[in-house]
Amino acid sequence: MPEIYVHAVEGRTLDQKRALVRDITAAVVKNFNVTPDTVMVQIIESAKENKAKGGVLFSER
Repeated sequence: MPEIYVHAVEGRTLDQKRALVRDITAAVVKNFNVTPDTVMVQIIESAKENKAKGGVLFSER
């Protein structure tokens, strides 16, 4: 069972998450030669005040 983890800063809509999960699942099915029901995708969201890039919190960008 392939497991895919996506780490992202919070703020995406439910529709965006649905589309991402659908596209990732399709890519895994195509490239790993598995069925969709075996693919697990988990989106792990971080609060904007808990993640930084370049020394600046995302909440301060």
